[in-house]
Amino acid sequence: MEASLEPEHFELKAITKDGLEAAVDMAERYRLLQQPAQSRSICLDVLAVEPDNQRAIVTLILAITDKFGQNSSLGSPRVAREYLEGLNDEHERAYYTGIIAEREARGFLERGPAQGFAYDGFRDAMEWYERAAAIRPEGNDLAILRWNACVRTIEDRKLKPRKEERELGLE
Repeated sequence: MEASLEPEHFELKAITKDGLEAAVDMAERYRLLQQPAQSRSICLDVLAVEPDNQRAIVTLILAITDKFGQNSSLGSPRVAREYLEGLNDEHERAYYTGIIAEREARGFLERGPAQGFAYDGFRDAMEWYERAAAIRPEGNDLAILRWNACVRTIEDRKLKPRKEERELGLE
């Protein structure tokens, strides 16, 4: 019998509602172990059962952004932003929009000479952190900490805004 060259099609198995909390705990651990692909996979399984699971959405956004700057198939800033819509809290949406912009900016720094793009990304993140800080719950200063980290990176790296591209006039 000859082996088929066609790839097999597999159906994903659904996890149980009773296992959701343990699954998100595991996804968070995989992120800490620097295995965002495993974390992403678990979050997708959780969201297939409970699309509104806030911890899974946050963990998924963070897993996707963990590899910005590296050649990764986990996803892009656009993909990460799509999951923001699933966050119920306005503060959380603003904060994690800032996280996505900041991590994209840090990715520009890792990749090389895109310093102007990095600056713009940090400024975008800082605007989102300011929005989040304005509506933050009492005692939650995470957006302020991230804003300060962006400022320090801009200053330490001596980042400048991109020079506007000038249109070449025809003479």
